[in-house]
Amino acid sequence: MRHALRPHPNSPCFAVTQIEVEIARPRPGSLVFSFVVTGKIDELRLPPVTLATRTDQLWLTTCLEAFLRVSTDTAYYEFNFSPSTQWAAYRFNNYRSGMQVATGLNAPRIDVQSSPERLAMQASLELDNVSGLPRDAKGRLGPWRLGLSAIIEETSGRKSYWALAHPPGKADFHHSDCFAHEFSRA
Repeated sequence: MRHALRPHPNSPCFAVTQIEVEIARPRPGSLVFSFVVTGKIDELRLPPVTLATRTDQLWLTTCLEAFLRVSTDTAYYEFNFSPSTQWAAYRFNNYRSGMQVATGLNAPRIDVQSSPERLAMQASLELDNVSGLPRDAKGRLGPWRLGLSAIIEETSGRKSYWALAHPPGKADFHHSDCFAHEFSRA
């Protein structure tokens, strides 16, 4: 299933014309996010590819993100994926509160391909051992509400904020309005 992200109206982007995300669930305990950024990729500030390590503050420059929560819960997870192949995962108890490093998560596999007009990044998550993700009576994960987002930094330093949906006011990917896609167990 492919979704188009929309730029926040207060953060125009001159280098990117489109961001799409495809979500796949190859097996019950995994999610695969395939982000495609289209535009003038040479005009983006992209961190150099490095070792795929857990790193904080990836959102300070170009970063692609996924937010995940159970439909009926206020606790949620934030996953950050950098074009450098670095990543981060956090758990929140409620809206922007109780932040802690997510545990039980294996390093996601991140593959990046770039051309002058296209940046493609695929991030594969294994969620079976992530603590705090509620399960049903059969031990299955989900259903979930997903928020998909991107921070794009241009070489000029200008940043734009993209998401499936934006709340009123400033860009805020943690806001419940951003969890705009329901993803079932199937």
